[in-house]
Amino acid sequence: EGQGPEHSSARLERFLQLCAELNMRVWVPTTPAQFFHLLRDQIKRRFRRPLVVMTPKSLLRHPLSKSSLDAFTDGALAVVQPESDKLDATVVRRVVLCSGKVYFDLLAERRLREIHDIAILRIEQLYPFPRRRLGELLAAYPAAAEIVWCQEEPRNQGAWYQIQHHLRVVTRDDQMLGYAGRAPSASPACGDAALHRAQQQALVDVALSAGRVEDPGERLEDTDEHPTTRS
Repeated sequence: EGQGPEHSSARLERFLQLCAELNMRVWVPTTPAQFFHLLRDQIKRRFRRPLVVMTPKSLLRHPLSKSSLDAFTDGALAVVQPESDKLDATVVRRVVLCSGKVYFDLLAERRLREIHDIAILRIEQLYPFPRRRLGELLAAYPAAAEIVWCQEEPRNQGAWYQIQHHLRVVTRDDQMLGYAGRAPSASPACGDAALHRAQQQALVDVALSAGRVEDPGERLEDTDEHPTTRS
């Protein structure tokens, strides 16, 4: 969470790289009820595959990460959490997809700016990827021209590289798939609190600002085209 490389990442991308042939499940629950139903679901399964759960410490007492008693008693496990605020689906022009605690940063900023044409969906199960359910939820926004994946991790880390092919499948031909997040980095965190906060605010701004997202297909991140050093 910005404190330094050894404190800031559970290396989600490494777990996702190991996922194949339904060998495990990878979840990022964002509410207490989701965590409860996830553990209950794991115990009730006749065949229990390994379950990897990513839970950041900052959500332990987060005021927005809470559940009603009804969510425990009458609720159910959701592989994708739908939009939590009341929005007019016909005017939504962008759908932001995310996973984990960055959702609460996006939600707080959207409410602060009183933005009503951007929906936010949480992908709680990253593997197996819930492509069908995500497609059903995206279909509710016929006017959405942009689908944006937002993550806190650098672009070469986190979930982006492992799930982008699924996102391209559920994106319509007339929609742009964009990326909002940190630039590629050899380290999972900068190690400077002020810089971390600035980077965090910047990626939230990109996700919620019109026309600022990056088309991942238009950028070449790393090349070997360096000038030749001559003695």
